[in-house]
Amino acid sequence: MKLNQLNINGRSVGPGESVFVVAEMSANHLGDYEHAARIVQAAAEAGADAIKLQTYTPDTMTLDSPQEHFRIKGSLWEGRTLYDLYREAAMPWDWQPRLKKLAESLGLSLFSTPFDASSVCFLEQMKVPCHKIASFELVDIPLIKTVAATGKPVIMSTGMASITDIQEAVDAFRSAGGGDLALLKCTSAYPAPSEAANLLTMVDMASRFNVPVGISDHTLESVVAVAAVALGACIVEKHLTLLRADGGPDAAFSMEPQEFGAMIQSIRAAEAALGEVRYGVTSSQTAGRAYRRSLFIVEDIKAGEPFTRQNVRSIRPSDGLHPRYHDRLLGRHAAKDAKRGTPLSWDMVEGDLDYSE
Repeated sequence: MKLNQLNINGRSVGPGESVFVVAEMSANHLGDYEHAARIVQAAAEAGADAIKLQTYTPDTMTLDSPQEHFRIKGSLWEGRTLYDLYREAAMPWDWQPRLKKLAESLGLSLFSTPFDASSVCFLEQMKVPCHKIASFELVDIPLIKTVAATGKPVIMSTGMASITDIQEAVDAFRSAGGGDLALLKCTSAYPAPSEAANLLTMVDMASRFNVPVGISDHTLESVVAVAAVALGACIVEKHLTLLRADGGPDAAFSMEPQEFGAMIQSIRAAEAALGEVRYGVTSSQTAGRAYRRSLFIVEDIKAGEPFTRQNVRSIRPSDGLHPRYHDRLLGRHAAKDAKRGTPLSWDMVEGDLDYSE
């Protein structure tokens, strides 16, 4: 196998190989195991190579808090709290080994996106063939290091990311012993406008980072995903639902089975949809950037008490310090009292510090 390829369940993924098509279930299970199982079956019938889940609980994602920090603005889920959204969208963990067995019986690989160390451990016990890092977690350096340490192939989405963000994530992955890696161009808007795809950025990523690239696509049609293949995408990830009319948090930007099958059938005959090479936040992603991870106080803390893994966590949203400072803050002492749900800032840390961005 070539150095810039991945091996996922015995399948080579990379330049020169057929495109690895991933059906993303996300919240489309609607809280019903049988419904989830039918999506797995639909993915196989459509011709997908893999089905992807998400492994989290609302408590591993954020805090159950009515504070404005935790209320969603400027997106499909306007007005809801993050906790409320993730409580609805989360898939019960005990379903996931059963769905993996079903997927494999249908010739599909099944893997998932972990969102914290406990979900990585759970998925390792399931013996998933690879792991996925979501766009919003690309800045969660401790999570990336935990995933890298598994030694499994890793696929990272790069929505909202600057070149510096991506380089930092890749460097963290490599420094923690990570091996096979792929990067996906992503526009983190739900749904995403086709004109924001900037597919030439995907081509540039392949050159800069010398890894297989692909697209995680949230547009409403197949043209962007298919065009990405014409430009060298090795992986295409797209949300799949049985019927958009069924509803659910992700239904509005998910494909139905016949649409998914049509996309796969035409993926080799793509027309190029060229954009510009562009990193960072576009206008359609500005609101989403507020919900990347950052450091928060998660237990009440008094002045003089040390920062620990119990009272400081990397969670959504992004109002606190960058997660890169997590390990450097542990053991330092609080300069003042702080309540649970307070975003961490430098003026809350005792001592002389020179960690400015």
